[in-house]
Amino acid sequence: MLPEIAKDNIESLVPVGEQFKIVVTGYSMLPLLGYGHDTIVVRRTDDTEPIMGRIAMFRAKDRHIIVHRVVAVDGDNITFQGDGNTYQREYGKRSDVVGVVEEVIREDGRTVSCTTPRWHRRERMWLWQPTIIRRYALAILRRMANYKRKNQR
Repeated sequence: MLPEIAKDNIESLVPVGEQFKIVVTGYSMLPLLGYGHDTIVVRRTDDTEPIMGRIAMFRAKDRHIIVHRVVAVDGDNITFQGDGNTYQREYGKRSDVVGVVEEVIREDGRTVSCTTPRWHRRERMWLWQPTIIRRYALAILRRMANYKRKNQR
C-alpha cells in the first residue's frame, strides 16, 4: 500500500523512484483528473528524466504543490498548464518538479494507468479540441462537480 503524504515535506519523505498517493483538489486538470474524488499515484523523479507532455507535480514559486501538464521544456525551464486551464500557464525550473503522475485511482476504486495508449488517446482527444469547445465543456464539468459536491454533504 502506498503512503499518503503531507504536501509540505514530500521531497524529504519520498526518495527518487518511489511512489506516493495524494487526493486531487481543484479543477485545473478536469476532465482527466476530477475534483476531490480522484487520487493520483505520483512517482518521484530526478532531474534527468524526460517529462515533456506528462502530468507532473511541482512546487510553485509560493511553495504550493500543483499538478499540471508539462507543455514546454527549454533546458532547465519548464512551462506547465492545467488541462482545465485554457489560458493560464505556470513556469518553473526542472528542480521544482516533484514527480510525474503514474496512475489515477477513481472514486469507485478503479486504477487507471497514465502510461497506456488508451490514456494517451483520451489526453489527445481533449487537448486537440479547439479552446472555445474546451472552455464551454469545462464550465459544464465544473458546475456538475460543484453540484455533486453540494449534494454529498
